[in-house]
Amino acid sequence: MEETRFFKLCSFLMVVLMINIQFLKSATSDAYTLGDEGKWNDEADFVSWSQKRKFKVGDVLRFKYVKGKHNAYEVTEATYRSCDASSGVLAKYESGDDQVKLTQAKKYWFICNIPGHCLGGMRFSIDVKEASASDSGANTTNSAISTPPRESSPPVSSCRSYDTVRWSMGIHLVAFGILLTFN
Repeated sequence: MEETRFFKLCSFLMVVLMINIQFLKSATSDAYTLGDEGKWNDEADFVSWSQKRKFKVGDVLRFKYVKGKHNAYEVTEATYRSCDASSGVLAKYESGDDQVKLTQAKKYWFICNIPGHCLGGMRFSIDVKEASASDSGANTTNSAISTPPRESSPPVSSCRSYDTVRWSMGIHLVAFGILLTFN
């Protein structure tokens, strides 16, 4: 009787583990830090940087900059093209260390709204696609940044999102709770 219970428990744990592994394979997202040496500034070529990457739903853009010297606005296409943020601003990020989660498959446009910065090149657009299991780990260019030819820049960190860790922990806690009910 005790052996049957043990085997049922082991079988259940194997199923939970397999589900967890499959989920983690398809749920990874990338975090991208923008800018030369990890900063959103007026010295990097953000258009080239953004064109070299494949963004997917769930990815995170991290804007690091000196608060008050720069900002990051998500804007409409018309505002992006004109660099006039008197209208068409969808979201404002002004903390100096902003993380923007890409929640929808769509085109995003970002600018710095400090006078002269957008027209000086502190703007870029990205096309975000739906995430799929085949996208996991496929983006190999997310750790380098393109800057103007005058000097090369060091790689910028890109890491896996903590969302997958939270999901994994949640699944393990549920499995542990079920184990406790068997005792």
